[in-house]
Amino acid sequence: MRPGTIAGVRQAIGLSLAGVLACFAGATAVAPAETPGHFRVIAYVAGWSPPPVIHAEKLTHINFAFARIDGDGKVEFKDPAFAPVLKSLVALKQQNPRLKVLISVGGWEADGFSDAALTDASRKAFAQSAIDLMRQHRADGIDLDWEYPGQGVAGIKYRPEDKQNFTRLLKAMREQLDAASATEGRPPRDRYLLTIASADREYFDHTEMDRLHAHLDWINVMAYDFFNSLTPTTGHHAGLYASEHAAPTDRNADASIRQHLAAGIPREKLVLGVAFYGRGFAGVDARHDGLHQSYQRYQGDHSYRELVEKLIDEQGFVRRWDDRAKAPFLWNAEANTFITYDDPESIRAKSRYARDRRLGGIMFWELSQDRDDELLDAIVTSLE
Repeated sequence: MRPGTIAGVRQAIGLSLAGVLACFAGATAVAPAETPGHFRVIAYVAGWSPPPVIHAEKLTHINFAFARIDGDGKVEFKDPAFAPVLKSLVALKQQNPRLKVLISVGGWEADGFSDAALTDASRKAFAQSAIDLMRQHRADGIDLDWEYPGQGVAGIKYRPEDKQNFTRLLKAMREQLDAASATEGRPPRDRYLLTIASADREYFDHTEMDRLHAHLDWINVMAYDFFNSLTPTTGHHAGLYASEHAAPTDRNADASIRQHLAAGIPREKLVLGVAFYGRGFAGVDARHDGLHQSYQRYQGDHSYRELVEKLIDEQGFVRRWDDRAKAPFLWNAEANTFITYDDPESIRAKSRYARDRRLGGIMFWELSQDRDDELLDAIVTSLE
């Protein structure tokens, strides 16, 4: 998750842990929803912001964020409150026996990957510690969110060798996960899972995407954060297609998916990421209602819940729809403030895109930012 996202900021847990556990325990069991083929609906759940209620029947997978890498290259939870939250997520299998829970390692500004991937010994130690943590908490796999191999934009250590070492790290992980699956008698269809969160453009310059996917069950494509506090203009941070006024170098989800496919990655291994939050820009040039314009300062992040309850068609903000990009945005002409976000309409368009192109599903960051399952339901109903 790139700079300026809620993902990149350590947030206080808004509910007491006891209250969260009680909400999970009291949720009513519902028959799992059927999804066509192997279409996945994957929720990231942040350890610092667990939703009070999770309707597990609407999900196929949960990625629990985040475990980190310690000074010895081992995977751990740095916050002791995370383990009980993860236990609650694993318990959701009582509602949906087909639900899988993965531990996501890394995140924005999470260091330690380059050192962990450096040698055979360090890769083995990293993999074993990750699998030990997974088994300890009865999870079903590991998701690696290295942001980013070969790049220091997040202030982490990086090396040119990260490109090859990332593939070697995934190979070591795959081998040890498969060995653990065999030891426990898990059949191939139920083996321990290994996934990554990927990006586009320069991410491909510093990874071997044409090779590493062989070790993965699927790839969560972070098709959001295309415009953020580091970009010089506003724009759709999660646009499906290019806007009319987009520059040739601007990013969009369709271009990202096409780049992944061009690397030879099977389409069923690509899970399209969508955003349950928006990004605000202040002091924006008023042309085109602030879309693709310069700005004076990054205004901040907004959960979808906050957008609905406080900002959409409120306080001078007016919702606009970019039909070419299949993306909404808010424009406040008096305050010259622009907010880019995903909503049910854009997420339905993306879900249909993923379904029609036979991709592997939809992933989103992150569940607590939804409002009464409005965005999640937009995904689920688009599969019917």
